Amino acid sequence: MLRPVDVTRGVSLFPARTPTLPPATHTNSYALGERDVLLVEPATPHADERAAWLEWARGLASSGRRLVALFLTHHHRDHVGGAAFFAEALGLPIWAHEATAARLDDVPVARTLRDGEALVLDAPRPQAWHVLHTPGHAPGHLCLWEPEARFLVVGDMVASVGTILIEPTDGDMAEYLAQLVRLAELHASVALPAHGEPIAAPTELFERYVVHRLAREAKVLGALASHGERGARVVDLVPVAYADTPAFLWPIAALSLESHLVKLVRDGLVEREGAAFRALPPP
Repeated sequence: MLRPVDVTRGVSLFPARTPTLPPATHTNSYALGERDVLLVEPATPHADERAAWLEWARGLASSGRRLVALFLTHHHRDHVGGAAFFAEALGLPIWAHEATAARLDDVPVARTLRDGEALVLDAPRPQAWHVLHTPGHAPGHLCLWEPEARFLVVGDMVASVGTILIEPTDGDMAEYLAQLVRLAELHASVALPAHGEPIAAPTELFERYVVHRLAREAKVLGALASHGERGARVVDLVPVAYADTPAFLWPIAALSLESHLVKLVRDGLVEREGAAFRALPPP
């Protein structure tokens, strides 16, 4: 079991084991605030990890800090697996975007948050964390931005271990890329991801993610164009567009590839007929 870490004054990290996508094995929870405390990512469904998580949270309260709420970045199970349990155990409300609340029948969301809201935490000097609605990975995905220290809680927008899956029905590749650009423009000093260590140079990472995804999109379009008028299915394209990816990861890659194709259809570069896709001639 990994142990809590103090990232900086007013920011603590608790990595809890969750059923997440490999190579990640844990989801990071964060305690934000020096006096008032917002608990981000109540993630773990495992009994032993929940016990340690509660000990961590109650330890914050016993040191004179006030637990305010549980904050959900989005609805995926490796982020909300302990939400209802911790809310009841600690007597805390759950805050999330309305699109997240709509997808969680078993998690009682008490307050829905919108882009641009400021969550002001009492401290020796009040601290405001600004809510950023960053859809793409999930419709209700939220980040938190503290402009004074330039800290950014990024959930599943990027990771320092593994990669981020954009799934074709739940995600949106175009939205995801647009939100990465938006985050890069903040020039954060540190990004706090749900998976892996805090990121010391987040602007460069956001930009690298965009370049990588657009390069992958070009590979997808090239692979599709090679099939000519007959077109191709996702399964036909994966071995070419993801030739640099181990074959055991191709089922996950197929989801990302389809998300690229959905974007390319929207961009007018590809047409779809049933399960088949065909590259259109350049305008």
